[in-house]
Amino acid sequence: MDATDYCGAPKNPKGKYGAMTICFILGIGSLVSWNSMLTIGDYYYTLFPEYHPARVLTLVYQPFAIGTMIILAYYESKINTRKRNLAGFTLFFFSTFFVLVVDLATSGKGGIGPYIGICVLAACFGVADALVEGGMVGDLCFMCPEFIQSYLAGLAASGALISFLRMLTKAAFEKSSHGLRKGAILFLAISSFIELVCIFLYAIYFTKLPIVKYYRSKAALEGSKTVAADLAAAGISTNTKDQGGYDDKQQERLSNKQLFHENLDYAVDLFFIYAVTLSIFPGFLYENTGTHRLGPWYAVVLIAMYNIVDLISRYIPLVPWLKLESRKALLIAVFSRFLLIPAFYFTAKYGDQGWMIFLTSFLGLTNGYLTVCVLTVAPRDKCNFGVFGVPLQGPEQNALGNLLVLCLLSGICAGAVLDWLWIIGNGTF
Repeated sequence: MDATDYCGAPKNPKGKYGAMTICFILGIGSLVSWNSMLTIGDYYYTLFPEYHPARVLTLVYQPFAIGTMIILAYYESKINTRKRNLAGFTLFFFSTFFVLVVDLATSGKGGIGPYIGICVLAACFGVADALVEGGMVGDLCFMCPEFIQSYLAGLAASGALISFLRMLTKAAFEKSSHGLRKGAILFLAISSFIELVCIFLYAIYFTKLPIVKYYRSKAALEGSKTVAADLAAAGISTNTKDQGGYDDKQQERLSNKQLFHENLDYAVDLFFIYAVTLSIFPGFLYENTGTHRLGPWYAVVLIAMYNIVDLISRYIPLVPWLKLESRKALLIAVFSRFLLIPAFYFTAKYGDQGWMIFLTSFLGLTNGYLTVCVLTVAPRDKCNFGVFGVPLQGPEQNALGNLLVLCLLSGICAGAVLDWLWIIGNGTF
């Protein structure tokens, strides 16, 4: 079947809810491995107490994620999205598996050797994140908004799932010998399994859903080359310059520079959302909140509350009147989050654990809500060249999705660097 024939199918193709479910699972797989590393931070702090693992691993992860994403965003229009996403999920699987191997091979002992090995694998997570997150967001940007919302909810669900399991395993193994290590091994095994499931879901099932084939065929007719392999896997051919039905005008699209200029406010939104969040989460929560009645459970509870509320908040924009769509209002909301930095400082210094739990929950609430608002509104906004707004087409939406993910990852990197400022001058730097 040809893409032109398939795009002429009924306008309401089947498989929407199946696609949303798969997007949710793929979202979990996009961050579950990294969230496992963060959530077992208390275990790594017992193995490497002098190396600031929560901060160092985040700092190692980010340059590789951003460096890879810069290359992918630049060459986005020429990259095979199918191979890109499958390569990312495969790298996630093997990296997570080898984190488990490192722990088993060293029998859970610390030292600089195992720590360097874990840092190398954290860098692999960064490369995999750029491959998958940019590829998936770009691909979903030209589909219906519910798909990208489900994917983003899956990203948050990975943190909530891991936090729930962490609390469960901490309670189950708290009184047993090597309880932290047993919990960490269980986490890594579950994460490896989820990554394997994601490989099969994306490779076999997602591609063949009627609604996914419809949107990809539509994008192909608008000039997108990135969907050709996925359409071929679904049994749909696309025209090339050597075949009939090809129109060079379809290939005309806004450049990345033009797209970035017209969507600069959205790019700024995502950068500062994550710069503020990562300047606090997780390093500050592990190292700067002091000792409270919850004892060793304190940091675990804070991480869990952030992840759970972050997940819930990503469903709020599904209610139309609760969704923030004004570009100016989004900017105001994003910049108002800078007030959270002094709020966390004074709460850690003078407040009790109840206020800190509330603040951490609010951090997660605003992070998830604003992320979904920006990434679902931006691809459907219009670029205002000339007198009339120009709706974005498939190739442009894909490119914009990659650019926005690059800004998101840049914000995470900036936040991870700023997170170190909390420990300057306290004698433990």
